Amino acid sequence: MDEIKTASKTEIVDKLHKMLTKDLFEKFYPYILDKINGGFLCNLTYDWRFVPPQDKMIVTQARHVWTPSKAARFFPDDSRYLQAASHGYEFLKNAMWDKEYGGFYTMRSVTGELSTYRNFFEEKRTYGNAFAIYALAAYYELTNEKEALDLAIKGFEWIEKHAYDSVGGGYYQFLTRAGKPYGENEINSSTAYDASEAWYKDQNSSIHLLEAYTELYNVWKNDLLKTRLTELLLLIRDTITSEIGYMNLFFDHKWNPISFRDATEEVRSKNYGLDHVSFGHDFETAFLMLEASYVLGLQNDSKTLRVAKKMMDHAIKNGYDETVGGFYDGGYYYNGSDKCTIIFEGKKNWWAQAEGLNSLLMFSRIFPGETKYYNHFIHQLDYVDKYLLDHDFGGWFEGGTDKEPELREGMKGHIWKACYHEGRSIMNCIRMLSDDSYELTVKKEYKQLKHETEEFLKHWQQAAKSL
Repeated sequence: MDEIKTASKTEIVDKLHKMLTKDLFEKFYPYILDKINGGFLCNLTYDWRFVPPQDKMIVTQARHVWTPSKAARFFPDDSRYLQAASHGYEFLKNAMWDKEYGGFYTMRSVTGELSTYRNFFEEKRTYGNAFAIYALAAYYELTNEKEALDLAIKGFEWIEKHAYDSVGGGYYQFLTRAGKPYGENEINSSTAYDASEAWYKDQNSSIHLLEAYTELYNVWKNDLLKTRLTELLLLIRDTITSEIGYMNLFFDHKWNPISFRDATEEVRSKNYGLDHVSFGHDFETAFLMLEASYVLGLQNDSKTLRVAKKMMDHAIKNGYDETVGGFYDGGYYYNGSDKCTIIFEGKKNWWAQAEGLNSLLMFSRIFPGETKYYNHFIHQLDYVDKYLLDHDFGGWFEGGTDKEPELREGMKGHIWKACYHEGRSIMNCIRMLSDDSYELTVKKEYKQLKHETEEFLKHWQQAAKSL
């Protein structure tokens, strides 16, 4: 840690720049472009070899449109990112969008046809459709291509028509091809590997719908979209998030949390997937809530900032490894205990470590008097450098090798592992830390991005004065 701890801000920015380019983006783009069938290949070994299967999931395909769309604005002189985003956009439009029923398929074959992988077949998910909207809005912001915005709007309208719960609020996650939500008596109708979650409402689709609607509202100021984005923000902040600062994961249709605290140890341990504390989701959502509130133009939104800060503080206190660094995957509040116990001690997944960098640095800028945030950011950056970055082959390991050394030969890419978490986080960190010595500050495009970040931080610094 000493090298990073004693580094100047300029040296840290230079390190982040290398992490973003040489260690990440230049490994993926244009390497993963499927120039035969369209879209992106995703299953990659530790040494960047393509291996079967190469079925294409909407989440991965969309993330690989969003990421280079943002990278193209960040590195305006590098044509590979616009090329990658445009290439992926065509596949979203031509293969992932259901031209008969509307909405985006969850999974397609490598050629863009019906896929049997993980038994999704033609099922759809609100979560995946959200990421498609997220990608299309970012691509439109980059290119001003109206067709992309029109498709994003069609995706929004499809979700609102089929997944929105006008009675209980929020959104259903599991949908048939035609867009019908799975009811309590129909959960066995889903054949997909995640069918055990079919009846529930959940935080994960909610927070990424918040993320997607924020991106869309940034480029399309529609009244219904504004209403739904506001509803999502309040739902996540006031209902999904607990009083002590973590989100419940799954809910019934009336938003009562699904809990197994009163169950036997055997039953409870089998259902940790539905009921635990996910530290990474909590501080990622803290950032997403602040972003949504800001894009909505809410002034003096101290309540959202207070809840977001509580989520970050809870994760640091209960989920951070103060010795080695890194956030654990999950914790649990056992019945009768006010202590959060780590339940996945052997895992520190890559995406939470990436999101931790962004959130810690963001809170250090909003609350400069609280040194814990920047100190943890530096510690976390050191952890990522030592245990997540592959200094031999490039890219990020799937989890911290302090806990899972075998991941040094694990997958560098798969349907859930693109480079959007890492890419977004590092780009945000560079924008928060860079000054006139950073090489991109001579670019007017980067100056605009830097200005946008500073305005965002000033907004929340002002709100922090009322806490």
